[in-house]
Amino acid sequence: MKKVVEHLKARLRSVAGPNGGVRSETPLAFLHRMTNGTSLEAKPLRFAYSRLSSLLRTLQVSNLDDFNALTDVADFASLLATYSEGIAKFAVVMEPNGSNIPGATDPVIQLACLDSSLAIAPLFKRFGSVVITSGTLSPIDLYPKLLQFEPCVSESLSMSTFRPCIRPLVITRGSDQLNVSTRYEDRGDMGVIRNYGAMLVELCSSIPDGVVAFFTSYSYMESLISEWDALGILRELTKSKLVFIETKDVVETTLALDNYRRACDCGRGAVFLSVARGKVSEGINFDRHYGRAVIMFGIPFQYTLSHRLRARLEYLQTHYQIREQDFLNFDALRQASQCVGRVIRSKTDYGLMIFADSRYNRYDKRSKLPKWILQFMNDAYLNLSTDMAIAHVKQFLRLMGQPIDQEALQSVLLTLEEVQKLNPAPAQPNESAGDGGAMIVESAPSSN
Repeated sequence: MKKVVEHLKARLRSVAGPNGGVRSETPLAFLHRMTNGTSLEAKPLRFAYSRLSSLLRTLQVSNLDDFNALTDVADFASLLATYSEGIAKFAVVMEPNGSNIPGATDPVIQLACLDSSLAIAPLFKRFGSVVITSGTLSPIDLYPKLLQFEPCVSESLSMSTFRPCIRPLVITRGSDQLNVSTRYEDRGDMGVIRNYGAMLVELCSSIPDGVVAFFTSYSYMESLISEWDALGILRELTKSKLVFIETKDVVETTLALDNYRRACDCGRGAVFLSVARGKVSEGINFDRHYGRAVIMFGIPFQYTLSHRLRARLEYLQTHYQIREQDFLNFDALRQASQCVGRVIRSKTDYGLMIFADSRYNRYDKRSKLPKWILQFMNDAYLNLSTDMAIAHVKQFLRLMGQPIDQEALQSVLLTLEEVQKLNPAPAQPNESAGDGGAMIVESAPSSN
């Protein structure tokens, strides 16, 4: 392991040196240089991670955190040696500066997986029948290509509901009729910044309890908050709700979430400013009064100049004929669906899904949203200004404020007898159960 560490240090120095720069190599090329430079064989490196883990357990090491860095190196070496043969499904990306701190130099070596089918292949090999289900699989026809399987059944289901419990609104303009968007050429426009701030203030003044706002990145959220503070928008916002912000620190974000829930519980109301692809967008539910509305500021595209992303896009184009723009749109709209889906978690829940970007008004963008969102997206909810959206918000909240019709609620729930009818009889011993296969289903989160 000492030889491997010294070799990695030498590669980092060469990348950060005057003749360095961004480099990308296949695992085979990187491994070849490593074995030549260290006189190590490739085969033993495959077991570096498992042997190190076994050694640490044998020695009964109490503080394993002290060996995290060495474990990462062993894991890197094992993956490198394991996937060096055949088609390169990984890429080794070396960058002279991976730091987010301006002026700081922090060279990095990253092992990027280019083929997501590697993760699910063992499942397909072990089980005869696999069901993939989620609320955010749209467009559903791209998954068989990405995961390399032929689905026996592929279906996108609508939501079974007794009332229109979701109100998706596409806001394309501010109150001054200026288009709003987070496109690179527009995001620094003071008119867009001011309109986004005024939109958030008006929505938070009209919506009770909790509101969650998602931004496309940490840097964009921080720049908006800074400008809003200078314009006095944050001061206006705090008159109607307490403001909490997601940070990259897990402990700080967890504490902010706890205080956000307390503010909602006591009736004060709160707004949580967070980031798509962050912790809050992935696993935190904002059911009931914790999330009466989710506002998606912009379309959360990945950073297209990322060298890891460029390597993956090139791989998908070469091997699976998936066009770059198709994958970027698919990934961004899936993330947007993941964010707005936080607001609805049960049959009796309700919430507003606000898409604040003029690009959502384009059919090629919004058509990639899940069916359980599109079923509520009427033409009347498209191409709205902030003023028009506020009118829809108030009308929706008045409608949802009415008592729940218990008979209507029961009509969308299956009884035990109906479930038993849907459940097929088990195959008899002399009957063939078929050869199995994969099924991919997209359904609303409230049905989970």
